[in-house]
Amino acid sequence: MIQIQHILCPTDFSDCSQRALDHAIALAKWYDARVTLFHVSAPVPISAYATVAPMMPSTLVAGENQNDVRHAMQQFASRDAATSASVDIELGEGNAATEIVAKAAAAHSDLIVLGTHGRSGFERFMLGSVTEKVLRKAECPVVTVPPRLAASAAIPAMTFKRIVCAVDFSECSLRALEYAMSIAQEANALLTVLHVVEPMPNVPAEDDSPLLAMKTIKEYIAAAEEEGRALLQKVIPDQVRAYCQVETVQTIGKPYREIVRVATEQAADLIVLGVHGRGAVDLMFFGSTAQHVVRQAACPVLTLRT
Repeated sequence: MIQIQHILCPTDFSDCSQRALDHAIALAKWYDARVTLFHVSAPVPISAYATVAPMMPSTLVAGENQNDVRHAMQQFASRDAATSASVDIELGEGNAATEIVAKAAAAHSDLIVLGTHGRSGFERFMLGSVTEKVLRKAECPVVTVPPRLAASAAIPAMTFKRIVCAVDFSECSLRALEYAMSIAQEANALLTVLHVVEPMPNVPAEDDSPLLAMKTIKEYIAAAEEEGRALLQKVIPDQVRAYCQVETVQTIGKPYREIVRVATEQAADLIVLGVHGRGAVDLMFFGSTAQHVVRQAACPVLTLRT
């Protein structure tokens, strides 16, 4: 099973990041991990103070008083004092996404938990959010907590009672399943392992898979469903069923739509899925299943890549 010893939780003091901290602390208690609350101050060009120091070179200075920020972070973390979890406080300066990824790598973090702000439209599509940049670049798994949870009451100490894990039987999705099974064990949760069959799979024309040799879409779907059922039974060890309730679900459609639909219908507390290593341009302009799910899910999403 997985080991989680250090969780990095970036904060911008929003309600979204407060909910992210709630989830980080809940996970830390299960795995006896430590949590680092991390805030990145945006630098301000010295040129902004040109009227005061016109001859100073163009450089960067902190845009926030570090002592004030540290005090605010202590108050922010103290709201979760009842959990008895230990929360370290650290500050950074620079580009938020870059600093978060660098901090996670330097601290050998096993998990990043951060809130999303639900930006939309042209600006988000072209520029991306801090969350999406972290998802693309972080080497460790990332849990994103959506803004829909920000207005809710504080989550209970034992959360993630219903977990949906999407698998396509690739290496990264099977690794995601390990995380889902581990968290389900810690939370005594209902785990739904979901496999989605795409009617028109996007595969290279030279692929000689027996499934693609089928002459009709109907034949392909029938064969894919049969193969999926067999694989779903194989990927779940018998001992896992002994410590948590597991069910398997297979649907047909676009993966991200089906993942969000099933999670919504089941009122899932967590979605877990693996991320394929796609190119930066592809991710920026076309998106991925993971990005679509993170944007649309009403619950936290744990994504990881191998």
